[in-house]
Amino acid sequence: MKKKTLKTFSLFIGMGLIGYTLSVAYVEYENAQRIQKTMNLLPHENMSPLGVQAYKVITEKGCQYCHSQENDLPFYSHFPIAKKWMEQNRHQGLQHFQLDPMLAAMRQESPISEVDLAKLEWAIKNRTMPPKSHLKLHWKGSLNNKERKTLLTWISKNRKKQHKNSPASKPFKNEPIQPIYSHFSSDPKKRALGQSLFHDIRLSSNNTLSCASCHSLTRGGVDGLNAPKGAESAQGSINTPTVFNAVFNTHQFWDGRAEHLQAQAAIPPVDPLKMASPSWKAILDKLEKDAALKDQFLALYPEGITKNSVTDAIAEFERSLTTPNSRFDLFLKGNKIALTEQEKRGYSLFKKHKCDTCHTGEAIGGRSFEVMGLKRDYFKDRGNVTDIDKGRFNLTQNPIDLHRFKVPTLRNIALTAPYFHDAHAQTLEQAVALMGAYQIGVDFSADEIQKITAYLKTLTGEYKGTTLSPSG
Repeated sequence: MKKKTLKTFSLFIGMGLIGYTLSVAYVEYENAQRIQKTMNLLPHENMSPLGVQAYKVITEKGCQYCHSQENDLPFYSHFPIAKKWMEQNRHQGLQHFQLDPMLAAMRQESPISEVDLAKLEWAIKNRTMPPKSHLKLHWKGSLNNKERKTLLTWISKNRKKQHKNSPASKPFKNEPIQPIYSHFSSDPKKRALGQSLFHDIRLSSNNTLSCASCHSLTRGGVDGLNAPKGAESAQGSINTPTVFNAVFNTHQFWDGRAEHLQAQAAIPPVDPLKMASPSWKAILDKLEKDAALKDQFLALYPEGITKNSVTDAIAEFERSLTTPNSRFDLFLKGNKIALTEQEKRGYSLFKKHKCDTCHTGEAIGGRSFEVMGLKRDYFKDRGNVTDIDKGRFNLTQNPIDLHRFKVPTLRNIALTAPYFHDAHAQTLEQAVALMGAYQIGVDFSADEIQKITAYLKTLTGEYKGTTLSPSG
């Protein structure tokens, strides 16, 4: 009886091993077919050899299964247990990193998002990708040393290409954060006209508010309120982001509903919660009565005073609102004593906890949209959830964009309290603590908060050659 049982058990184990081996073989075959199909579609003539290699590594490892909404899942994703795993992995993967834009840019050999480069680099260097749960279904999903080197070299070359004119010293040349060095060309006469319009109260319904009312250039480019007070006694519903360094943003507003500065300039004047003008026609009718202004426009814009010319001039001015030469910029450029030891340790903590994977580039932010509450449920804990808290979802209606907001610039952050779209953090220390808890899942100690805050205060830059200050 015992021999028969042992024989049956052995047969069962053997059949299981054969089944497992065949399953693995089929999965590998299917993955190979998918990869080959993808590689055959690549426009190799437009891609560098290194770009092709990097693309192959990313797709070969199945990164797109969890980080793409457009990619078909493998056949085994329909199996009950596998389906649950893959749905969880994909949801988490899409919240952290969406791969499709990067793959599209790779195929076109166009600039890669600085945020995508930083996130990918951090995951490779810290060996956090792929997670163990991914390897349960994708047995060959881990990266070997050669593949890591390929991707890191590709990241480095892309970053150097994007920041080839950066004055950063050698130790910081290949870091996600760079000193402000870009100059944005603009017509000086249009810029001067735009500056005048930026401070013109006639853009509001009752001639009480200008753009500068909410974006004070003597208060860090904000109004210092939880939400702006509009014309006609209206009360705004979302915290005012700074206008300084907005030129670096990939989109404007917290939800990104404006793709560039000119589109942004067209919205507040007719927003009932802001400047509350009934229409752009009403604004233009008021401006047309100013003969000197009319002549000024005609000298620069053949069409005269129009919505397009007004917003174009304001955008010309806003492109000039960069704030270079912070103490941190000087440090990146090689001045080792520009920061104190405490501030340097704060920057090290900032990088250790991958804050520089979202706060990247010259503006140290503004380059992506991220979910508020990646590690903990921010909105459940805060309570009183409103439609404003849906973020970019209000614009795209894509479920993956729920609670997703544009990452704010950290430039001049010491001057722009309160913080977050809901002004929930009233101090910089509170903002650091909340970001640690909800975005990276770390409860910072009081000492860590102090060091990171000290570093952030070094990001205050110059406007027109003078360092910004709370009093202007």
